[in-house]
Amino acid sequence: MSNQPHPVAGTSGGARRRFNAGAAAGWLVALGLLWAALNPGDAKSWLVGAPVVVLATGAALALRNPLALRIAPLAALKFSVFFAHQSLRGGWNVAKRAFHPRLPLNPGLMTYQLRLPEERARVFLAIVTSLLPGTLSADLEGRNLLLHELDASPAALEEMRILENHIAALFALDVAGARNPT
Repeated sequence: MSNQPHPVAGTSGGARRRFNAGAAAGWLVALGLLWAALNPGDAKSWLVGAPVVVLATGAALALRNPLALRIAPLAALKFSVFFAHQSLRGGWNVAKRAFHPRLPLNPGLMTYQLRLPEERARVFLAIVTSLLPGTLSADLEGRNLLLHELDASPAALEEMRILENHIAALFALDVAGARNPT
């Protein structure tokens, strides 16, 4: 049994995280504004709110990941619009297929070869894929994403490529053979 201290989560070799007053102030302000927005004009709510905001700030600082992926703000806006459009489009497509007299489905499993270099971005892609109608991420192993599609066609893989390009832009990552998101 070693007497050496255990490393702090997210650090290497036992190095301690340094306190960041700017980050603490930012969390305090943001969470305080959130509390005020959720409890407008209720001064008594701060009897509970103040300790909650302080504890939540401490938790946010303790759990932050110094190696977190950076998000490009303009790409986040573009991704949000893209995701909303794809959700509506996919939902309409699934509904149309479900109510069609011949039920035109071509379900199947497809493997998509991911180009994203970061594992966290690949996991995000798998999660987002499952949120889109008609597609389910069945397995993610390394750079291979197994998909269950209601329409297992080459068009589904092209749509995955477009989604992957948007996610690469969101996290400012380069992907081999990536084109600008369309």
